[in-house]
Amino acid sequence: MAARTEYASGFASYFESEAIEGALPRGKNAPQKPPLGLYAEQLSGTAFTRPRSQNFRSWLYRIRPSVSQGKFSHLPMKLFSSPPFTNSEPSSPNQLRWDPLPIPQEQLDFIDGCVSWLGIGSPQSFAGGAIHLFVCTKPMKNRFFYNCDAEMLIVPQDGALSISTELGRLELEPGFIASIPRGLKIQVNPIGKHARGYLLENYGQAFQLPELGPIGANGLANPRDFEYPSAEYHDTNGDFQVICRYQGHMWLSYQEHHPLDVVAWHGNYAPYRYDLRLFNTIGSISFDHPDPSIFTVLTSQTDSPGVANIDFVIFPERWMVAEDTFRPPYYHRNIMSEYMGLIYGAYDAKPGGFVPGGGSLHNCMAPHGPDQEAFAHATEANLKPEHYKDTLAFMFESKLVWQPTKFALDTHLLQKNYQECWSGLPHNFKH
Repeated sequence: MAARTEYASGFASYFESEAIEGALPRGKNAPQKPPLGLYAEQLSGTAFTRPRSQNFRSWLYRIRPSVSQGKFSHLPMKLFSSPPFTNSEPSSPNQLRWDPLPIPQEQLDFIDGCVSWLGIGSPQSFAGGAIHLFVCTKPMKNRFFYNCDAEMLIVPQDGALSISTELGRLELEPGFIASIPRGLKIQVNPIGKHARGYLLENYGQAFQLPELGPIGANGLANPRDFEYPSAEYHDTNGDFQVICRYQGHMWLSYQEHHPLDVVAWHGNYAPYRYDLRLFNTIGSISFDHPDPSIFTVLTSQTDSPGVANIDFVIFPERWMVAEDTFRPPYYHRNIMSEYMGLIYGAYDAKPGGFVPGGGSLHNCMAPHGPDQEAFAHATEANLKPEHYKDTLAFMFESKLVWQPTKFALDTHLLQKNYQECWSGLPHNFKH
């Protein structure tokens, strides 16, 4: 990742990059004739009249404008499902847990390898989101994709990814995440034989850093650690497919010029990547297990302060030092609905059964917490400082109730005996 040039305008940070020196106009956003015969195009991610600190847009200087695209036709998808996410069966209060998607023998690119798992809300309402698992074993080649419905958060779990975007390229390995703004064209390819991971569609407000409140100026994710791409253009002709996700459905068009032809750009509506290992973890140094909100990396806000459309939370490497305290997550029921995934290592509350690439769902008021093994260890352990090493779990948490897809409920990857991990908890009551 090349260093970005950053400058202040009001309260928002802006970035710029040019693949050819002089391609970026100076002094005017859209001059009568942009340099090098390029076309000026603005990409707006918010309403024009949002306050300056909440207004996101970028100017793109490209070889052909986006209007030079073919006519779209509907593209049926088998497993990359469309909202609304409803099943014939009613939503269940049961705890659910799944094994990871296996690596297929067949050759699948990122789009064909996406399998929809959970969803809430709809793109029409600009609320909610969807969780998908992906596994890709070949590059997209001449296929490109953009999502008009949602910002996308890509979380690789096994294998690395190269994500080419209109504004430049991002490379990810497990431990990194990438945010792709709504409407930006991308191509996602595995680096190596395969890549597997999690894909979140966020229908609501774009992710931002949570407020720090009493924590103060330092802690959690730091703005300086978010990396933006350098401009990288393609000036080629060919037979290119452009796939668009629009109102929950997939649409396909063909065009002759390469979709990623932006020579220069500037603005604050751009893709970025973040290394989760740079997260400055906050925790208790006296007693009691703190709420998971202190592990929030990004939040999609709603109009209700403190109530998220979706929070992205991680449980990374950290020291546990609290005294006279049950250190794993306590048994709890909460109004927020939680989907958890595991990138690598073991999760302290579920040392068995919850494996990298898998996931669990604890919806609104569904009780959950440590399994029998974790409970026994936590109650009998000698409470000395303990370093949780080589572990990285995450959570997509929402005020809305996640609805599993039919595939997620019918697949053999659903663990039928998940509830048994609590069945052996002993009767310890004495009176």
